[in-house]
Amino acid sequence: MFKLARQLLPQQRMLRSSIVRLISTGDDVKIGGLPTELVHEQKLKKTSRTLSTLQNHTMPIAARVTVSKDESRDFMAVFPDLVRDLTNVTKAYNCNDAAKWFAQVLQYNVPRGKKNRGILTVLTYKNLVDPEHLTPENVKLAQYLGWCVEMLQSFFIISDDVMDNSETRRGQKCWHKVENVGLTAINDALMIENAMYAILKQHFSNLECYVPLIELFHEITYITTCGQSLDLLNSNKRVSEFTMENYKAIVENKTAYYSFYLPFAIAMHLAGYTDAEAFRQSKTILLEMGHFFQVQDDFLDCFGNPEVTGKIGTDIQDNKCSWLAVVAMQRANAEQKQIMIDCYGQSDKSKVERVKALYKELSLPSTYAIFEEESYNRIKTHIQQTSRIPHQPFLQILNKIYQRDA
Repeated sequence: MFKLARQLLPQQRMLRSSIVRLISTGDDVKIGGLPTELVHEQKLKKTSRTLSTLQNHTMPIAARVTVSKDESRDFMAVFPDLVRDLTNVTKAYNCNDAAKWFAQVLQYNVPRGKKNRGILTVLTYKNLVDPEHLTPENVKLAQYLGWCVEMLQSFFIISDDVMDNSETRRGQKCWHKVENVGLTAINDALMIENAMYAILKQHFSNLECYVPLIELFHEITYITTCGQSLDLLNSNKRVSEFTMENYKAIVENKTAYYSFYLPFAIAMHLAGYTDAEAFRQSKTILLEMGHFFQVQDDFLDCFGNPEVTGKIGTDIQDNKCSWLAVVAMQRANAEQKQIMIDCYGQSDKSKVERVKALYKELSLPSTYAIFEEESYNRIKTHIQQTSRIPHQPFLQILNKIYQRDA
């Protein structure tokens, strides 16, 4: 990524110089009631921002919202309890060997990622309830819900990695690539998914939100598998058949619902929200964030640093209907489209590199940086227009994913 940034820096400097020449009209002139010097500065800053994603990983102060070490530590502290609960449930069916194996499955797969979805479930709950309701018992319930989201994530990841025959995930071997695992990973993924409901029954069956929680997890699981189906079906198409409409459908169903709406909505249920309009407004904003997030993911799959992202991108080889591929086909001339048709979806390393080179020729890294900035501002505006839910929980999520590099 840094190499790419260095290649783009001369282009940006030329653009900045052009703007300076274009707007140099004298210090005593005012534009829109503002001093010209201030207008010049604002324009230069806006121009500089378009490539900042590629040049460095710095973020505006307002966007530097990260999970505190205390929050992460407290969340992780609950995980051994989760493993113990599920081990006991499994043993209850006279499956001691399966219980031992399942403990390994959980420990290898569930807590290894950034745990953003799980921790944001907890943070959202804390932002939605009054301080007097933040008892240790209630916070632990929110943490259990967060781990249920992480378990669902692991179920999807293990299944997805098997289908894509991926090599690495979260900085380690994919579960199905671990010695003595293989296709046993499919059953392990199913165990994780269904164990999630055992946790919900054990800790939430006495609460009014229990049935809504069960229904929501089932609904989101089905929506996500529909999205995965769309993704796989589109991977069998030629790149010339990819459309932005199909891409948006894949993203919304495969990623946005479970990664953004689910953590937020279950926190709302636990916090006692029952207003349908509040859920509708939340869904609208969170699905936008999900689209934003997936475009970032597509970009990082191609241009990200595997040492930072924790995985080696394979979207080009896998013929994925990615944002980069769709935009490339929209922009390409006839000759460039033929390059995409000949090279996209091929495992040959030279063809993969040719596609990446074409992306650069079409200025897609710069287009992505502009997309990121515009999307951030648009979503922030929509959050500010929301009336049924406090703005802070939304902003906390948005600022966490803004300009991410992993």
